Parts: sequence; structure tokens; C-alpha cells
Amino acid sequence: MATHSFAYRTALGAAAGTALLLAACATTSPESESALDRARTAVHELEAQPLAAQTAGKALQDARDALATAETAEREHKSPAEVVHLAYLARRDAEVGQAIVAEQTARTAMAQAQAQRQRVLLQAREREAEAARQQAQQAQLSAQASQEQAQASQEQAQQLQQQLADLQAKQTDRGMMLTLGNVLFDTNGDTLKPGADELVSRLAQLLQNHPDIKVRIEGHTDSTGSDAYNQALSERRAEAVALALESRGIPAQRLQAIGRGKSAPVAGNDTAAGRQQNRRVEIIFSDSQGQFVNG
Repeated sequence: MATHSFAYRTALGAAAGTALLLAACATTSPESESALDRARTAVHELEAQPLAAQTAGKALQDARDALATAETAEREHKSPAEVVHLAYLARRDAEVGQAIVAEQTARTAMAQAQAQRQRVLLQAREREAEAARQQAQQAQLSAQASQEQAQASQEQAQQLQQQLADLQAKQTDRGMMLTLGNVLFDTNGDTLKPGADELVSRLAQLLQNHPDIKVRIEGHTDSTGSDAYNQALSERRAEAVALALESRGIPAQRLQAIGRGKSAPVAGNDTAAGRQQNRRVEIIFSDSQGQFVNG
């Protein structure tokens, strides 16, 4: 009878152990395990955020605490519903932290974009200011150059007037004109006399000093002889002066030789003195742009 009682108690104990084991297994459900996995993932993702501790420290700590509580409830075989609820609280706190981090990240990006925009605007204003400064400097340099050029032109004009005055040129309705008398040539001749060298050289020097000036060289005769003879003689005399200037370095394109024969007397041809005045070469000067008064 005693043996039978011991066996009964042993079987009863084994059955009780099995029942407790089954009860413990029943407290760990797939639903609670899934909830805990989601909570752990959410907390780990929040922990991986570089700004989590700085910007969402409270939410991170709350999520960690809630997850630890849920895991403790699981280990203590609390009901699956309680474990799921605690896991939900942990995941919710982690999501709150993620939202805080995202908001702060967006604010930081917006602040950086605004700062970049300000830098771009500042650089644009600096470039505009530099361009305006350079433009003003260029305008100042241009004005200075124009002033210097005007001053140089004025000095050059004064120098030209003085040189023309030294050559005894006079202002006429055809512009400044220098009259070279019959002393340049022998009577009826078209070859320059040796004594004309100094006068022609001074004229060449004037033209070299003022390269924009052109001259019209007009030969004139008195009325002695035929029209054809006087026309040809006046042309040869004008050409002789032009060639003399060319030989002294004056380009041919600045010289225009014209023979006018006896068509433009300045005195009567009925006296020797008058005829002498009519036998002449006139040098007409252009303006500084190379233009003559009568075209």
C-alpha cells in the first residue's frame, strides 16, 4: 500500500511540473515576440541616429526604459497582452524620438540652406560692388586719358600755330596757307634753287611733327606765255615741291600737287612787281583730321 502511495505522489508531481511548463510556454506568444522585435528595431534605429542623444535624449531614454520593462515582463512570463502593450510603448517613444531627430535635421538643413543663400547673395553683392568699382576706376582712367589727350591736342595745336607763324603762314578762307615766292625757282624753271632747301626742310619738319596734317601744293604763274605753257610749268613747280617733301620723309598720300597756271593771280600782270607776285607756290594746310576747307 505504501509503494502505491509513493508512485501516486511521484506521478502527481510530474504532472504538476508539466502543467507549469506548459503554462510558462503559453505566456510567450508569437504576438508578443513580434511586438518586442519591432520595439527593439525602433529603439536601435533611434540609437543609430547621430543627433539622437543631443536632440531627442528624453524620448530615447523613455524608449530604452519601456523596452527594458517589456523584456522584463516577458522574462517573468507576464501575460502576452501586457508584453505587447509595453513593447508598443517602447516603439512609440522611439518613433517620437525619430520625429524629433527628423525635425531637427530639417531645421538644420534649412538653416544651412539659408546660410548658403546669404553667402551667395553676399558674394553677388561683392561682385557687383567690385564691378562697379572697376567701372568707376575705368571711367576715371578714361576721363583722365581724355583730359590728357585734349591737353596734348591743345599743346599740339599751339605748337602747330607757332610753327606756321614762324613760316609766316596766314589764315585764309581756304585755311592756313603758306606762300612760297618765285625765289624758289629760276625764271621759267621748275627746279628748286639750293636756297630753298632750308624752307622746304622746315616745312617737312612741321609735317613730321603733325602726322595728321595734309597739304595741297598749288603752283601759279604770271600771264607771260601761253595758257598751256603756264599750266604745265605750274604743275611741274608744284610737283617739284612735293618731291622735295617726299625726299625728306613725308608720305606721298599726304601731298597733293596741283598746277593752276595763270588762273589765280594775286596782283596785276601789267608790271614786273605784279608778275613776280603771281609767280608763286602756295601750301594749303588741312585741319587735324586731314580735311581741307573747300573739300
